Amino acid sequence: MHYLPFLSTLVTFAFAAAVFARYLKRRGPHLLLWTIGLLFYGIGTLSEVILGFAFSGLVLKLWYLSGAMLTAAWLGQGTVHLLVRKRGIALALTVILAAVSLLAAALILSAPLTPAAAAYNIAQPISSQYKDILTRGGLTIALTIILNIYGTLTLIGGAVYSAVIFWRKRVLFNRMIGNVLIAAGAMAPALAGSFVKLGLPDLLYLSELIGVVVMYAGFIKATTVPAKEMAPAAAAS
Repeated sequence: MHYLPFLSTLVTFAFAAAVFARYLKRRGPHLLLWTIGLLFYGIGTLSEVILGFAFSGLVLKLWYLSGAMLTAAWLGQGTVHLLVRKRGIALALTVILAAVSLLAAALILSAPLTPAAAAYNIAQPISSQYKDILTRGGLTIALTIILNIYGTLTLIGGAVYSAVIFWRKRVLFNRMIGNVLIAAGAMAPALAGSFVKLGLPDLLYLSELIGVVVMYAGFIKATTVPAKEMAPAAAAS
């Protein structure tokens, strides 16, 4: 299953590059925050690639920090900037998220490894071994839960909310479909933790790949101008 994180990494960084290119063109802060979230996603899957060949305590910590704690929260924060119109709220939440992320980084990077690190098995997914290797205190676990709940609710909830608005107004059908795909893609890695608890850690890698592919497809769909909308513009020019 080790080739799946490699594919996920390629797709994720391509996705991040596409979102950042759109940010350079449109300058929307939500696009920059989505880019940051996707970079965290890519760091997480790249860490899985590396850990499939050899163990590294630092890489393990980057995997947990980026994948388990920060990815969903920063992707969701991009959606907050897109949808929250009241002045100052989105910015304040971003500052808080940045502070919490720094605290999470300090906790994870300073966390000691257990003697089980010596028995790390590259043939097994890191998701089935990290709990025995990485020491996580109560605050770390609490922050992991809070960040994932916040990110999941804002990313998936925001995508569903946008899709419903477009459907009710009967406009921008491509964006409605795109937002549905983004919500569906975000749910895939969100369910990965359940697979691990059920004793199916290999499905984590598969869910990561499916999730980023579907979200990327949703982004492309939402940002592609339909031909029937382009035609009048071309005629006018």
